[in-house]
Amino acid sequence: MRLSARLLPLVGVMFALAMAAVLLLTYGTQAARDPDLVVTNELCIVAPATPYDSSSGQAMRAPKPIPADARCPVCGMYPARTPRWAAQTVFRDGASHFFDSPIDLFVFLQRMDRYNKRYVQEDLAVSYVTDFETGQWIEAQRAYFVQGSTVMGPMRDADLPAFSTRKSADVFSRGRGGKVLAFKQVTPELIQSMNRNTHHRH
Repeated sequence: MRLSARLLPLVGVMFALAMAAVLLLTYGTQAARDPDLVVTNELCIVAPATPYDSSSGQAMRAPKPIPADARCPVCGMYPARTPRWAAQTVFRDGASHFFDSPIDLFVFLQRMDRYNKRYVQEDLAVSYVTDFETGQWIEAQRAYFVQGSTVMGPMRDADLPAFSTRKSADVFSRGRGGKVLAFKQVTPELIQSMNRNTHHRH
């Protein structure tokens, strides 16, 4: 017996619902048998890296302008809206991730596998932070950061304003408080204590 054209979409919806019910029942049965199975309704979609545009005329590993629609893979914010705090990391293929602050850059670098499954540490070429004073890009490994100042970051909490010279960082810390740190002094423990994104599970 043939189904009318009007009934076909309805049949398709009913079939999809039936399959979903089967999957849910199967998963529920598994959860009942395994008390250690953690069931969560959290869903976190991570922003992908922005591919390198060979027609841009920019060097592959140079710092890129932040696209207006680029989102931080750690917190989901739009880095272009807070350019004074922005950071970025560039991979060997020229693709870039943009971050709304230095803290999120460090979070990403320390647990890259959590935020991007496509790349590994060996794929990283260079990372940049914005000089808080001049607004210019500087290599993160050559930057100085001020921890514990009175200046709040993009999410209205403590962050790590960056500077291209120790002198400018010292001047800032004398006026706004805080301790000056070189790149290698920004430890995973420090970032963990400052990170407001610990609830994100990727």
